[in-house]
Amino acid sequence: MKWAVVVCAMVALSECLIQVPLRKGKSARENLEEQGLWEEFRLKYPYNPMAKFDQSFAVGNEGMTNDADLSYYGIISIGTPPQSFKVIFDSGSSNLWVPSIYCNSAACNNHKKFNPGASSTYRNNGGALSIRYGTGSMTGFLGYDTVRVGGLPVTNQIFGMSESEAPFMQHMIADGILGLAYPRLSASGATPVFDNMMKEGLVNQDLFSVYLSSNSQQGSVVTFGGVDPNHYSGPISWIPLSNELVTVNGQVVACQGGCQAIVDTGTSLIVGPQSSINNINQMVGATNQNGDYLVNCNSIAQLPDVTFHIHGQEFTIPGSAYVRQSQYYGCRTGFSNGGDSLWILGDVFIRQYYSIFDRAQNMVGLAKAR
Repeated sequence: MKWAVVVCAMVALSECLIQVPLRKGKSARENLEEQGLWEEFRLKYPYNPMAKFDQSFAVGNEGMTNDADLSYYGIISIGTPPQSFKVIFDSGSSNLWVPSIYCNSAACNNHKKFNPGASSTYRNNGGALSIRYGTGSMTGFLGYDTVRVGGLPVTNQIFGMSESEAPFMQHMIADGILGLAYPRLSASGATPVFDNMMKEGLVNQDLFSVYLSSNSQQGSVVTFGGVDPNHYSGPISWIPLSNELVTVNGQVVACQGGCQAIVDTGTSLIVGPQSSINNINQMVGATNQNGDYLVNCNSIAQLPDVTFHIHGQEFTIPGSAYVRQSQYYGCRTGFSNGGDSLWILGDVFIRQYYSIFDRAQNMVGLAKAR
């Protein structure tokens, strides 16, 4: 797989779009289902999608969720000479971390590990990093090194190296996580990678955009410094994500008075308050079985659209996009319970709408994905 593509309008570095291809691999859930371990896993490591957005869930420096359905990852490298890692590009968290050679947890032993001693540009930070999950944690330490994203070096980037990881992480295909959110969400005051990219003048515009392919393993991409018109059609709707309504067949089924939503590449599903999610799933004919909302696989083409009304614009998700088929568990919707009022528009939504995160204007742009 190619590491990156750099698209330049001119020779000048500032005119470049930095693109990192994302690959759609098997999710942790798919691997666990194949091994017959999913039921045991889901009971042992209950999923709380709101943990990283609500510090009341966190017991360490940063809260993060164990989303077993995440499947998109890209490749970055750290150090000199480069050591490569598969990471989830997560717009809902802010830290970069990968396993280290000092970690002997099962989750580290089947992933790539960073060796600080093998990098001539590594500098020790001396600080500790702790990320708490619902039933375990990742603990480690902080250091500085050159991080290459899209082939371009981000120098003196602070990042975390794990010394222990929760057992469930051994089922993730990615080695670590690269957070793309604001610095205020960062653990230990670590400056996020994209903030350093902006500071070092590596991007032409202070924004990044994400395209997720619907079915193909390849074709997904995160673009730093601009937007790629090859991946969307029609106008871009610029939105301060604050209020939305949700309708099915023209009937309001959630957010009657408006509610707050976050577009998050680090969440696989569309997540909302239980009563609202129950309403949506009921309207599309889904039944709850152990937390999964199942529909008849033969009726996907007849399922109603679900429309999100955001900032005066309509964003429609058809049944073919919000239903996922499992060889072992049938067809389930991509609408999941979580939290009291906040909504998370995860990969189910982003696959339909090219998403642009504009840090300069504090806006999110959405356009119909190609």
